[in-house]
Amino acid sequence: MYDVVLLTLAEGAGEACCGADTCATDTLRAPVRACLDALAAAGARVETVTAHSDQDVDAALARFDGPAREDGLTWPDGDSKTRLVVAVATDGQLRHVVRRLVRRYAPPPSRRPADLAGNRTVPDLPALAVLPMGPASRDLVTRLGLPRDPAEVAAVALGDTVRRLDLLRNDAGSVTLDGALIGEGQPTWRGRVEVDDAVLSDGDDPVLACAVGNADGYAELDGLPLLADADPTSGQIEVAVAVPMVSRSLFGKAKVRVEVRRARGRAVAVLPRDEEVPFVDDGVAGKLTRKRSWWIEPGAWAVYTR
Repeated sequence: MYDVVLLTLAEGAGEACCGADTCATDTLRAPVRACLDALAAAGARVETVTAHSDQDVDAALARFDGPAREDGLTWPDGDSKTRLVVAVATDGQLRHVVRRLVRRYAPPPSRRPADLAGNRTVPDLPALAVLPMGPASRDLVTRLGLPRDPAEVAAVALGDTVRRLDLLRNDAGSVTLDGALIGEGQPTWRGRVEVDDAVLSDGDDPVLACAVGNADGYAELDGLPLLADADPTSGQIEVAVAVPMVSRSLFGKAKVRVEVRRARGRAVAVLPRDEEVPFVDDGVAGKLTRKRSWWIEPGAWAVYTR
């Protein structure tokens, strides 16, 4: 039977924490207790870890290190008998754990090993089971079709079905699991958006929103789906730019419609012309003040599933 690390981020740890008023409630602790009981009932040896800092997260993830390599790189153990269950209240918390995995195992460019795939900057990251602690919603767990019931999460964590998923890395040193919505809460903004060799906005058009996605159904604009066919296993990023188009009738009355321009590729670059543009990335809010690029890492991370 497997050893299991059940990792929970404490209030204030990681990104987009649910907040001091809710993190400590029995409502959120109950799924952890239920999953723990189910794992123990199945005969697993479980270690519970509550991470209060990045150092605590890193210490938990160190259990998945492989044997020492001749090149001195820290590498995940592909034959590990330990399983990881991550209890999260938000997509941002899940992203934070995966980002710590990337920082642990991504080799510096100057020490890139020969056994790393040419289209990747990280090795296959250890698979994890996701225990959602919030109510059912349009979160990443739902869009990936992962179980929400703690007993089912325990079952898949001890099973053999692993689904490898694409990972979006960016030049700010972070990762995106689900998607980013740029221009959220701002009437219009201007910026250049390029997907590989395709230009969706040259920087002159007013833009309502730009969605960069890795999972289906990530973003909508007033009920209009921006990303309709994103596939987290396709090896491609889906990008959509919503632009208002004004036309006039024979009587001179202006009519505004929204044009959505879409493209897919391996990388996307967004260069804002405005001083700052708000965005939300995996539920974490920020401000875009300079060029930001995302690129795809096919199959880099993985989840246990049914």
